Amino acid sequence: MHRILQRIICSVVVVFLHTGTAFALDGNEILRQVDANMQPQSYEMYRKLINVEPDGKKKEFVLYTVKTGQDKMVALFISPASEEGRATLRLGDNMWLYIPNVGKPLRITSLQSVIGGIFNNSDILRLDYSVEYDATGISEQEKTYQLDLKAKSPSVAYDHLKMTVDKESLLPLDIECYAVSGMLIKTLHYSKIQDFGDGMVRPSLLETDSPLHKGYRSVMLFAKVEKKEFADEVFTLNYMSRINELRK
Repeated sequence: MHRILQRIICSVVVVFLHTGTAFALDGNEILRQVDANMQPQSYEMYRKLINVEPDGKKKEFVLYTVKTGQDKMVALFISPASEEGRATLRLGDNMWLYIPNVGKPLRITSLQSVIGGIFNNSDILRLDYSVEYDATGISEQEKTYQLDLKAKSPSVAYDHLKMTVDKESLLPLDIECYAVSGMLIKTLHYSKIQDFGDGMVRPSLLETDSPLHKGYRSVMLFAKVEKKEFADEVFTLNYMSRINELRK
């Protein structure tokens, strides 16, 4: 009787573990957890972007960025002085650039880059990964998951991604970005985990390189990420000239 009871208990444990593994290997759920760990739904943050050329020359930009919901984001250039006051707005797949001495917002695309270098506009105004991609495959290593992600729309900057996710933290480590043709466009490398407070523990450094731009490198440093709510009018074309008011 005792042995029978032991076998029943073991069978239940095996079924439980099997079910638990199935849940753990749900690629879309892992992707949603990655998004939740990387940024709140509504927040403000400061970033420094650095473009490094093959001869070692550097150009730096400091951006103040706010986001709300799944598809509204705006970034204001604070420095250098030549870029101060410029702002970029993203509403879903649509993007605009505001230049103070032009006055009227201009349409821009996700694959363009308002700062040069390897980061394009979709990297700078990045939405949650789960908003733009579906997980179509998953594999498991000892310490990582490998997610195959397919763009939900042709308007997304990269047709598909290969994302390596740390199992313990559910944070991204590396992301390979591919065109429709299968050509590797760039690789993103996340590192230097930092506690930003209020439960936000995430990478503070993002570096990228590209086989299309050999010798060039771009770096993004995250100095502050804080939860904050914003009015809907902040994410409109008419408000782009007033973004700096949010910092006061």
